[in-house]
Amino acid sequence: MQIILLERIEKLGQMGDLVNVKTGYARNFLIPQGKALRATKANTERFEAERAQREANNLELRKDAETEAGKMKDLAVSMVRAASEMGQLFGSVTSRDIADAVTEAGFTIDRNQVIMDRSIKTLGLTEARVRLHPEVVVTIIVNIARSLAEAETQLKTGIAVTGEITDDAPEAVEAETAEVEAAEAGRGEGEGDDSAS
Repeated sequence: MQIILLERIEKLGQMGDLVNVKTGYARNFLIPQGKALRATKANTERFEAERAQREANNLELRKDAETEAGKMKDLAVSMVRAASEMGQLFGSVTSRDIADAVTEAGFTIDRNQVIMDRSIKTLGLTEARVRLHPEVVVTIIVNIARSLAEAETQLKTGIAVTGEITDDAPEAVEAETAEVEAAEAGRGEGEGDDSAS
């Protein structure tokens, strides 16, 4: 089906472009959302008559979105979630969760504006994109941790806080090694007593 785009649509075209799309995509999404018109003679004439006004409105909305994007630059939102010791979340973080967190941070967005390339199922820092306008996209940091204290640590270090023992915690490794050696020594002494009897 041939349509006229009323706004820029990623991977499709700019405002005013005549493009061919699948019928279902046009009927179920683009036309009901007000993003496109069927490419009929009457609609083409109507669009050309309104084109200057639509472009002026689009320019104004884009300026507002760019101002908002400037305020949102370097925004990091923290979320507390239950997770395993290895850092796997029990569930996942959705676009609605991100939209709610950004709204709590003082910026009003809808879940449809959050662009999720992949699902978020682990602790740590993840980048998410927010589309403020068809031509303005801003990247934010989503910080997922088991507590607010862990979230602050993750933001400072840039590394996910999990229950795994790493080289960063040599005291824990030494303590665990000492416990294992003590247990083996205790078992060795017990075995020596058995052989003497």
